[in-house]
Amino acid sequence: MANEPPVHDEFSAGDLAFTRQSAYGTVAEATYAGALSFMRRRYSKDLSDADVAVVGFPFDLATTSRPGARHGPRGIRAASAMLAWDTVWGWGFDPFERVAVIDYGDCQFDPGVPQAIPAAVENQFKKILASDVATLMLGGDHFATYPVLRAYYEKHGPLALVHFDAHTDTWRDTQGRIDHGTMFFHAAEQGLIDVSRSVQVGIRTNNPETHGFKIINADEVRASGPQRVSSAIRERVGDGPCYVTFDIDCLDPSCAPATGTPVVGGLNTGDARQILRGLAGLDVRGMDVVEVAPAYDVSEITALAGASIALDLLALYAARRPDRDDQS
Repeated sequence: MANEPPVHDEFSAGDLAFTRQSAYGTVAEATYAGALSFMRRRYSKDLSDADVAVVGFPFDLATTSRPGARHGPRGIRAASAMLAWDTVWGWGFDPFERVAVIDYGDCQFDPGVPQAIPAAVENQFKKILASDVATLMLGGDHFATYPVLRAYYEKHGPLALVHFDAHTDTWRDTQGRIDHGTMFFHAAEQGLIDVSRSVQVGIRTNNPETHGFKIINADEVRASGPQRVSSAIRERVGDGPCYVTFDIDCLDPSCAPATGTPVVGGLNTGDARQILRGLAGLDVRGMDVVEVAPAYDVSEITALAGASIALDLLALYAARRPDRDDQS
């Protein structure tokens, strides 16, 4: 940090995505200028000193309604500039003082050969995980989580899935389709996730089958309140490892209009963030935010919500780790 300007001195250094000297710490840069990495983290393919890699998956070929989530990683990164000047609110610590975070850029694949995309992306995530680096994936439609879970399964075995969404994404499918509404059916059937410890939050669409998931629908969230919902999630997941996936359409369209399949009656952004803060202490191994489609946004509120949720997920990951000054 010695070579970086002090916090809140946003006018003495720029383009921190390239000029940042350390993967740690929060350094301010003018919110309206500079290269737009996620939270002004350094762009790098070097995993040797990283704890978490932010990885974009610009993919929306699996969507069943409005396309555009392929622009989600770019939109979330741009919106995160509004947040990067300060430490994250509500957590009581700076996650960037606990974990070294880099922006790894986006996955590479040929959209003209869609059947080859899942394996190509899975292999890219396997490379990252082989370096003992966790990932924060920015989607992309929600199918993007499936190849990531396959990579995590090879590294960690079956993880509990903590799934925020308006939809269960477990509709039965026998064809192995690339679809953003069936991938968790396949993940459960293939044993990629531990369904007995998994939970789906914010659901407000019909599916006659639960496949063993615990479901806390949107009405139950409102009736119970964020603290009780957090407690129910913690009880379900227990002390074992988990993966957290947040579909932005878990939020009500008044808070997140820019998504492929909006459903009214969802969570507000403040309650969703409070639920995430209540999960501090979970053994999170990986996380993602998906389904932000900036073309439908209003004043970037969806992208800003996505960036804020992604930042909360980083804080959730960092909550079990000490500050650098306390590390021996």
